[in-house]
Amino acid sequence: MIMKKDIHPQYNPVVFVDISTGRRFVTRSTTRSAKTEVIDGVEHFVISCGITSDSHPFFTGKNQFVDTEGRIDKFQKRFGSVRRSGGKPKLNK
Repeated sequence: MIMKKDIHPQYNPVVFVDISTGRRFVTRSTTRSAKTEVIDGVEHFVISCGITSDSHPFFTGKNQFVDTEGRIDKFQKRFGSVRRSGGKPKLNK
């Protein structure tokens, strides 16, 4: 079977960086970014990740709470309490 040309995404060298631990995972992927880094003479796209196997509680065995503020508290701080009284939503700040 012959594969069709020009329909597959480009496979690039990539380094995934865990932002909470700083660990780097050098691999290949179809993702790209504006930030690049040269590793062993090869230019890699740098992709920042919030959670990887290096920081996820399942893999580390630790309960690590990444978020310093609760999500509901963040939402309340950002949007306040929203009331619906038939018309437009009213934001209380």
